[in-house]
Amino acid sequence: MFFADQNPPHFHVLYNDFTAIIEIGSLSVIEGKLPPRALGLTMEWASIHQEELKKFWYVAKRLQPFGKIAPLE
Repeated sequence: MFFADQNPPHFHVLYNDFTAIIEIGSLSVIEGKLPPRALGLTMEWASIHQEELKKFWYVAKRLQPFGKIAPLE
């Protein structure tokens, strides 16, 4: 996430030479592309942490630090 990002609430994914933007509410790719395995892992992680992602989006919009979210185990 970036502090100056515009709606809809989303997060950025960087994987090797691939980038994507994932909408938090629907967990859909709104821009870019990831390889199938990377996309699957991203969606699994995002579904587990969707509420945290929503919270962090609104914290970031207030220009406050939003911390980290645990990786998949």
